[in-house]
Amino acid sequence: MTDRNNALTPEALQMMVIIARTGSFAAAARELGKVPSALTYSVRQLEEALDVLLFDRRSRQAQLTAAGEELLREGQLLLQQMHAVANRVQRVASGWEAELTIAVDKAIAPHAIFDLMEAFYSLKPPTRLRMRSEVMTGTWEALSSGQADLAIGVGADRASSPDIRVEAIGDVPFVLTVAPHHPLAEAPEPLSQATLAQHRIIAVADTARELTPMTVGILPGQDVLTLPSMAAKLEAQLRGLGCGFLPEPMVRPHIASGRLKQKQVEGPARVAHPHYAWRQVSVQPGMALTWWLHQLASPQTRCALLDLHEGLIL
Repeated sequence: MTDRNNALTPEALQMMVIIARTGSFAAAARELGKVPSALTYSVRQLEEALDVLLFDRRSRQAQLTAAGEELLREGQLLLQQMHAVANRVQRVASGWEAELTIAVDKAIAPHAIFDLMEAFYSLKPPTRLRMRSEVMTGTWEALSSGQADLAIGVGADRASSPDIRVEAIGDVPFVLTVAPHHPLAEAPEPLSQATLAQHRIIAVADTARELTPMTVGILPGQDVLTLPSMAAKLEAQLRGLGCGFLPEPMVRPHIASGRLKQKQVEGPARVAHPHYAWRQVSVQPGMALTWWLHQLASPQTRCALLDLHEGLIL
């Protein structure tokens, strides 16, 4: 029987993760570049070493047993911890992080983010970038849960804490727009809440998984079409599928071309105050995070993050 201490290798844990994600031994074997029989043999060796069944053999799919689910949970944590250790060692050795994860809210201009990535890679750094696309509370959650090193576009209500620093990007007005053929296009202004409630609103789903998701601007009883991104929301409004509030820079060219019509609404103007945030550490931040923070401190960069909405990505 294989020694259990030697069985729980990073490779074995990664194998469990891939089998669970793909849902079958055959699919996992293809991803790992192995034949299915070799993968099955590796799983049986792991089961023998731990003296447990990790997969239910009665199921045609790769169905985890309770023991398998526990190993998967703990294994994922171990892999994350090993990755974090390797990252810290790499940073200490060279000053550059092995990987930098950045969570970007979908309200931030993607063209500006790609400009920053292009400039970053021109340095030929050893750091790998991992970009996450989030919405509202999900952007903050990615940072606060440790899944991201930097978050761009967090809400103004997220106050600084001893271990997280928050800086303002700027102010961006959100305006209500509809397609020219939408019923609200010719409605008298300013539109009342009662009038808006009679029409479908387009919303973008908050990506928070553990924290409570936010809903903004949805009235009681109002029909809602929920989409995964700002770009999808814009497309839906261009097609007349509903009304909704979008960043003014995003809809500016469409209003100018007549593809959208801006409507005035009763009540105070809606203005968002996005921030960027990062986790403060006891030692000097790595060179990759330092570079990004330096760029974000520039007024020109902050303006671009709010204005450069060309080249939207769905």
